Amino acid sequence: MPEWAKIFSLLQQFIEDNELPSISQIAEDNADPYRVLFSTIISLRTRDEVTLSASHRLFERAPDLQTLMETDEAEIAELIYPAAFYRNKAAGMKKCAAILLNEYSGNIPGDRDKLLKLPGVGRKTANLTLNLGFGINAICVDTHVHRISNRAGWVNTKTPDDTELALEKILPEKYWIPLNEILVSYGQKVCTPQSPHCSECVITGHCKRIDVGKSR
Repeated sequence: MPEWAKIFSLLQQFIEDNELPSISQIAEDNADPYRVLFSTIISLRTRDEVTLSASHRLFERAPDLQTLMETDEAEIAELIYPAAFYRNKAAGMKKCAAILLNEYSGNIPGDRDKLLKLPGVGRKTANLTLNLGFGINAICVDTHVHRISNRAGWVNTKTPDDTELALEKILPEKYWIPLNEILVSYGQKVCTPQSPHCSECVITGHCKRIDVGKSR
């Protein structure tokens, strides 16, 4: 069994000296579930710096659900450009806003199953919204969390959804919320997809380096 307390202590020290991922920065400024949900939608397959600037433009124009629903879809697309699939995301945001206003009285539900019914919302987006918008324990698995968890040998899974379920069985619940922001930052800077910086790794003693060929 991994020594979770040591692993997270080492990783937390690393995070303190580095910039948080974009959604964590947005939640740190304002943990409103509305902002967390829609900035996470923007972030999908989009670089952090683009997510931050696009989210700030969107929330300046549409600080609440009602304004978002009343904003023209083309304008939303322009505001979040150059986020990946910005036109599709703009259309999905409009639909989300309408559903939330009509079916949930303008409230973002703090329930995974309800969030997953919204257009463009998958498990990563739903769980991150629960984490940062509501403080609800859930394991948010993106490509970084999936890759590092398998590379370190904590789990042996094929998909992010499988990784989420596997981690739920072995990871103490107190680490569920910090897991994503810590491993996203670490995966961007140290444990990269190709040629990871193993010489700089702070948890090298807790990593089996599975499928690591070339490293730095």
